[in-house]
Amino acid sequence: MTTLEKGTALVTGASSGIGAIYADRLAHDGYDLILVARRREPLDALARRLTDETGRSVQVFQADLNDPRGVAGVEQLLRTDRTLSMLVNNAGLGATAPLLEADVERMAEIISLNVSALTRLTYAAVPGFVARGGGTVINIASVVAIAPELLNGVYGGSKAYVLAFTRSLHHELAGKGVRVQAVLPGATATEFWDVAGRPIEHLPSAIVMPADAMVDAALAGLRQGELFTIPALPDAGDLAAYEEARAKLLPQLSRSAPAERYLVA
Repeated sequence: MTTLEKGTALVTGASSGIGAIYADRLAHDGYDLILVARRREPLDALARRLTDETGRSVQVFQADLNDPRGVAGVEQLLRTDRTLSMLVNNAGLGATAPLLEADVERMAEIISLNVSALTRLTYAAVPGFVARGGGTVINIASVVAIAPELLNGVYGGSKAYVLAFTRSLHHELAGKGVRVQAVLPGATATEFWDVAGRPIEHLPSAIVMPADAMVDAALAGLRQGELFTIPALPDAGDLAAYEEARAKLLPQLSRSAPAERYLVA
């Protein structure tokens, strides 16, 4: 595709917040869009605005990604639309209550949406990207992927999965023309906090980033070729050091005998 023909980006959780801002930025950057969310009215309003402002084709697809039928419908779109060039896995649920105070059914919903739906949609999109020689997958994770003690453990665990899954995709798809990025926002000013049970007004303002600034930083990281983008991290060298420490561990993780400190005299 030429720079004027960037193809179609499918954005989940696009009715508000981070997803709606991704839709706005991508439409203004020349992408056609498929917007996916549970709520039809805000999707329609966003589609009308973006079409008026950019002239891009903007389709809406109402789907609950915690419902197998909703996931199946989006999977079908991803498998069959040959204009598709980007998938933004943004839809997600969170929680702030400690694990022992949280409702297990709500925890199951978090795993279903943040892990299962994201995985299925990625599996639906990537074979077409590989066949067409290019595409981009953006997975919205969270800083709790590396600091799960900050919030609810199931939420942190689900985002750690997103991080590990993205790393594995990057490794498997090397040389196939497919870009993969995980975005790790810190606290971001969206309705996420109200839904998760802690109004954003209860957070220190110094740690809360406006959603548009977060998305703009994430897209800058994508342009710079980052696999992992932490919009709030001042020094990229800190992430590089984290990755270097991890790489140093890898050759030591599987051996034919236990480490000497575990040997019983």
